[in-house]
Amino acid sequence: MAVSGFEGFEKRLELHFSGDDPIIRMGGLRQLDFESIEEILNAVQCTVVSAVGNQYFDSYVLSESSLFVYSTKIIIKTCGTTQLLKSILPLIQFTSELGFMMSECRYTRGNFIFPKSQPYPHTNFNDEIFYLQQQLPIHLCYRKASVMPSKFISHSWHVFTACNEESNNDLFTVEVCMTELDRVLARKFFKHPNMASNEMTEVTGISDINPNALICDFVFDPCGYSMNGIDGDRYSTIHVTPEDGFSYASYECVGSIYDDPNDIINILKKVVQVFRPGTMSISTTSTTNEVWTRIAKAVEPLGMKCRSCTMDDFPSTGSVVFQTFTSCRK
Repeated sequence: MAVSGFEGFEKRLELHFSGDDPIIRMGGLRQLDFESIEEILNAVQCTVVSAVGNQYFDSYVLSESSLFVYSTKIIIKTCGTTQLLKSILPLIQFTSELGFMMSECRYTRGNFIFPKSQPYPHTNFNDEIFYLQQQLPIHLCYRKASVMPSKFISHSWHVFTACNEESNNDLFTVEVCMTELDRVLARKFFKHPNMASNEMTEVTGISDINPNALICDFVFDPCGYSMNGIDGDRYSTIHVTPEDGFSYASYECVGSIYDDPNDIINILKKVVQVFRPGTMSISTTSTTNEVWTRIAKAVEPLGMKCRSCTMDDFPSTGSVVFQTFTSCRK
């Protein structure tokens, strides 16, 4: 933990792999045994606190955020002072032993609340880029790094991508970062004696965000909350640091560009109502413009005003649109 408080803003790493069809049919990357997963997380400096899976992927709630393992894709999201990028080398080692080769890397994060508390290689974005360039396989030759600004110095979006070929993907990813949470709502994320994690999920309204999702949740002592949601082959995840002065919550989900347009609108409305943030940033990664244009329609009727919008294109990944909002109460 930083001297001033816990760093809520996460670092997110998404890695895609290619392999022979027989290996993929046998489960692909899900063949990684738990000892290997623990070794990868030890390099990051976090542990598994809860887990659940289905026929599509395995979901792990971590002591600092989340891990998702699909047959050809791994997503690790960690907060605090974890060293996320140090997972790359052991991941390359273990996946190559299974017969896989990395085909794409995507690293994203917001601005740290306590940047001086971050250890190398997360000391600054230049150090992170240098570290990534050194660790990634040379065949990932299409590389790009960008800091996407907003009108707020404390809110910018850092993106690094690397791939070996262009690809078309019908999936989109929405990453929401919220600060200055409503104090009354934030108090719901403090643990009471004998409180079960599913009780906090119900009381806070998180269970209503996607009623179809199987939720794997965890309550921290004395406060804090994490959950992963599983809905078919789709995941969602929430992490909350509720303390006054550095309150933070994140929401992330994945969807398809062919989904009902109202789905993401309804989800974001519920997210805002659960936390009522003072400031919120939303990063949308998609191969089309259909998703991010719905964002403002979802949150502005709830008293959030769009203050800035930045767009950039990345090889293989598609377009990343970064929007910031503030509450009209500010």
